[in-house]
Amino acid sequence: MNEIQVIGSHNSYHRRVPEPVRSALAAYDATLAGSLEYSHSPLAEQLGREHVRQIELDVFSDPEGGRYADRHLVAALGGDLASGMPELDQPGFKVFHVQEVDYESTCATLVICLTQVKDWSDDHPDHLPIAILLELKTDVIPDPIDAGFVQPLPFTARDLDALDAEIRSVFARDEIITPDTVRGDAATLEAAILGEGWPTLGAARGKVMFLMDNEGVERDRYRDGHPSLAGRVLFVSAEPGSAEAAFVKRNDPLGANTAQIQDLVRRGYLVRTRADADTAQARTGDTSMRDAALASGAQWVSTDYPVVGRARSLGTDYVARIPGGVARCNPVNAPPGCADDVLVRDTGGRDTTAPNTTAPNTTAPFTSAGGS
Repeated sequence: MNEIQVIGSHNSYHRRVPEPVRSALAAYDATLAGSLEYSHSPLAEQLGREHVRQIELDVFSDPEGGRYADRHLVAALGGDLASGMPELDQPGFKVFHVQEVDYESTCATLVICLTQVKDWSDDHPDHLPIAILLELKTDVIPDPIDAGFVQPLPFTARDLDALDAEIRSVFARDEIITPDTVRGDAATLEAAILGEGWPTLGAARGKVMFLMDNEGVERDRYRDGHPSLAGRVLFVSAEPGSAEAAFVKRNDPLGANTAQIQDLVRRGYLVRTRADADTAQARTGDTSMRDAALASGAQWVSTDYPVVGRARSLGTDYVARIPGGVARCNPVNAPPGCADDVLVRDTGGRDTTAPNTTAPNTTAPFTSAGGS
């Protein structure tokens, strides 16, 4: 499963900021407002028509419910204070980008988002593994007009346990690739992926895996008391040499970073990088970051523009896609004999995202000495 490459979407739930909030943000910080001018399709459409196989969700802790149900900037601009969304009143993790100023989401809660992925997965049981990157949001933002902005809660140890539990409330144990699954009997998670390697693609089909974007106190708190992430759901972005190292985040693929990512991929790590950021490439049409990301061999290449036409409102035809369709054999570490057209299956019409509907209709996993 580490010997392929797929496209991911950045802030996969995100919808553009509506008026008059957009204009207020532009007056305060035009660069910030411009960086938020992107929208994504609902998750099921991304997984289907748009061929995305890695998504990203920003999550906010809300154990009592209702913390993000009111919108103070909207009220200050003459709109309604209450969001009118009953799901925001319920306890549980919420999904959006920035409290008060960038709150539009195609799925307002983590359970709703994951249920959408689960439903699509159930309908496409032979799909390639889907990676779900979670960023735990705790950033305090300025309140320049004293509107009464609510600020995020920290993620306590109890919150992190609740996060695992909320994921497991949607996906069954055998539907998730966990650190325990990969580590097996190895001394550490890193020893497992550098030695035995990752599960075969055949074993990973139809499953999801979860990754933590954070690399600070939240990551340290999550792994505290869980050596090599024993008993945990999420893989964490950890530096090579640590017991938990298996997934590594390298968002910038340019320059010397390309070779560094290639080295990580050859050694056995799963890497996430980005093809574009902050709408810059959509405005200029510059493909250098995208091309470097694809050449790096990072298994997950994240973009805001996975389909043709998404960037046209910003003036270009910029797009970031896997050449040929949903996935390709990894350009850095794919084993000899790997063929792109057998990676995505069309078994009885169930995987309708297959780029080539004449691909072999087989139920046998693709195997090689390299373990794909």
